[in-house]
Amino acid sequence: MGRTSIFMLSAAATVLAGTMPALSAWQPQKPIEFVATAGPGGGTDNLARAVQNIITKHKLTEQPIVVVNKGGGSGAEGYVYGKASAGDPYKVIFGTSNAWQQPLVSKVAFNYTDLTPIAAMAQDEFLLWVKQDAPYKNAGDYLKAAGSGEFKMGGAQSKDTDEVLTRMIEKAGKVKLTYIPFKSGAETAVQLAGGHLDSHVNNPSESLGQWRGGTQRPLCVFSPKRLPQGAKVTATEGWGDVPTCVEQGLDIKQYEQPRTVWLPGKVTPDQAAFYIDLMKKVQATPEWKDYIEKTSQVDTFLTGAEFDKFIKEDLDHVKQVAGEQGWLVK
Repeated sequence: MGRTSIFMLSAAATVLAGTMPALSAWQPQKPIEFVATAGPGGGTDNLARAVQNIITKHKLTEQPIVVVNKGGGSGAEGYVYGKASAGDPYKVIFGTSNAWQQPLVSKVAFNYTDLTPIAAMAQDEFLLWVKQDAPYKNAGDYLKAAGSGEFKMGGAQSKDTDEVLTRMIEKAGKVKLTYIPFKSGAETAVQLAGGHLDSHVNNPSESLGQWRGGTQRPLCVFSPKRLPQGAKVTATEGWGDVPTCVEQGLDIKQYEQPRTVWLPGKVTPDQAAFYIDLMKKVQATPEWKDYIEKTSQVDTFLTGAEFDKFIKEDLDHVKQVAGEQGWLVK
């Protein structure tokens, strides 16, 4: 066949295609379920509800969205639910790095490869919190007092990001802490306010209300530099006034947690693409910017190869800490 014939066939195909309706991208046709892999009030729950509110306000989909909490088993309940929903694009799972960390340290019935990664939407900071009336003025004072070996450190879930950080504090500060896991950061904050804990390492959003209400305060942030100032949280202080932990003699330069979004496995590329685009639209709204500022998170968006690279690098780091603690599942 000559070049002229090929060109004529190609042109004819183009004309024919122009007379046919284009295949529409996938759109949801029924209500969507946002699954928060943590209890109510924690950072994961806050993210799912913030995204739900933004989508609803801006009518980014015509379908209603309901948030359900499945935080049992340190979040495993939510991920197993996602695994069991293979092929169902109406289940959107909100989690953290525990999606890939937990199978390393616990015998759970899922792996992150059972799910379809959509995006990491933000990086959440961690702070060291104590009661408002605690005598410690800084992290150095806290470590000296913790040397007694009787301090109780609370956190969301077991062998997860909060406990990993707790063990890092032990190593860096040469202290021993009794770690007590709870279902969410919100529950942990309540326990500290009630005097049942000596400290916790909540994210900013999880203890914002308690700091504002005067029941607890942050000693330092696990970041290489101070957080952006933003609006004042109390009458005199904002996030930018919290010193870094390194400034105060606790040599952990950086510790962050990604906020992640997943679909069940075996969904179609079009279905995954819809949710990637949906989360990008959420991130472009002024309400998202407000959410990031109020919770003092780092705004980011990792998807595809970038997200996969991040997961593999984080797995290497967690394997080291988990190996030192004897947590690795045989």
